[in-house]
Amino acid sequence: MISSAWLLGLYSLLVLLASLAGGWLPLLIKLTHTRLQMAISLVAGLMLGIALLHFLPDAAEQLHSLDRTVTWVLGGFLAMFFLQRFFHFHHHDLPEGDPEDCCHEHEHHHDHGHEHAHTLADKSARQLSWVGTALGLSLHSLLDGLALAAAVEAGTKGHAGLAGLGVALAVILHKPFDALAVSTLMTAGGSSRFSRQLLNALFALATPLGAGLFYLGANQFADSNAVFLGCALAFCAGTFLCIACSDLLPELQFHSHDRFKLSIALMVGLGVAVLIGQIEAHDHAHNEATPVMLAKPE
Repeated sequence: MISSAWLLGLYSLLVLLASLAGGWLPLLIKLTHTRLQMAISLVAGLMLGIALLHFLPDAAEQLHSLDRTVTWVLGGFLAMFFLQRFFHFHHHDLPEGDPEDCCHEHEHHHDHGHEHAHTLADKSARQLSWVGTALGLSLHSLLDGLALAAAVEAGTKGHAGLAGLGVALAVILHKPFDALAVSTLMTAGGSSRFSRQLLNALFALATPLGAGLFYLGANQFADSNAVFLGCALAFCAGTFLCIACSDLLPELQFHSHDRFKLSIALMVGLGVAVLIGQIEAHDHAHNEATPVMLAKPE
């Protein structure tokens, strides 16, 4: 029988590679105007699904209170909304030419000093969407790592052949889409190729880090701080809803010439979130360890 440490190491490696692959995709494909808009629409559907089908149920499970959960969701939504409005957010777009130069696309009909300040504020606003997305998905990835380690530990004690396989498959399947979402939003915000590669590598390490923290006692912290984790997940759900609804989805209306393509991309992203939820729900019903959030070894 494979030891729990080796099995968890194998799962973590596969999760790492899957996450890196998702983040590399926008780096390998030439992002034209239409392709970028389709990618953003897909990410919008994915984020809607993650917020409503993953973060929200997980938060309610931890808080055991619908009122408290919705309150924190609203708080996250309003916090992101006012941040975006304060920084005068603009639509995502690519200029003619190299996508890597999209952060230099704005030309304002103002004096030079006002133009410079306005451009800096616009760049800061563009960073909010991917920063909020990265933080939310990183938190969830850490919890995925805790759940994966707990499932392996529980399965090993129960003498399962491939302990935690269901949890591992669920995590591996959605990691590329999580990384794709962050990388796509960074591209739309004008981030450099190096910064995207760096963040993609750091994000890919989040789940293996969570798995490692399990053996350092992080599961005990999570079990005793369910309210804190529930509030954090609900807050992230609110920020995701705001990013999708006030930032990404307006692209569907703004680019009316591609409305059919963008609508299909939106539904594909939502379908991916639904499919992942079905896989996780099936695994939750047929495994000793609970994969949705913080699994506890028996």
